[in-house]
Amino acid sequence: MSTDQIMQLTYLVLLGAAIGGSAIVAGRSNMGKMAQQAAIWALIFVGVIGAYGLWEDIRQDVNPSQSMVDARTITVPRGFDGHYHLTLDINGTAVPFIVDTGASQMVLSRRDAARAGLDPEALDYSMAANTANGIVRTAPVTLDRVALEEITDRNVPAVVNGGAMESSLLGMTYLGLYERIEIRNGELVLMR
Repeated sequence: MSTDQIMQLTYLVLLGAAIGGSAIVAGRSNMGKMAQQAAIWALIFVGVIGAYGLWEDIRQDVNPSQSMVDARTITVPRGFDGHYHLTLDINGTAVPFIVDTGASQMVLSRRDAARAGLDPEALDYSMAANTANGIVRTAPVTLDRVALEEITDRNVPAVVNGGAMESSLLGMTYLGLYERIEIRNGELVLMR
């Protein structure tokens, strides 16, 4: 331990002793209740430390996310909203997608396209797409590198949506790169 660490520890011990001493003096007429409250706070403290230590083990149950089963298989749990959410690495940037088997293209929002290194203002929105909200203009692009966990593809075709869009959509141009797509037990399974 360095001198600074010893001094910090000494300060914390003295501060704790001062706070504890003042609590004892203030509650000396009702020591039983004070001991009960101290025990409750100690249990809360131990519980927080335990949850922090076990967070990596329980995170998948609390907030499920995609995971690689083997070198060719990825599983994706259904989200709380009923959709399957995937995060792909596009040109070195993590981009969240909603899986949409009804979309023929991989569709990037303007915001996600910019994050992935494309300039949405410089794109040619020469194509049109029929959506549930009507016809929107789209710009064809080719993504240099798209990675899902350890599976990497190069020169992947996609489009950038010219209109407002909450989330990027993972459509069939990308999903079609997989040999098998299956939904079972609330999980989307992608196999190469």
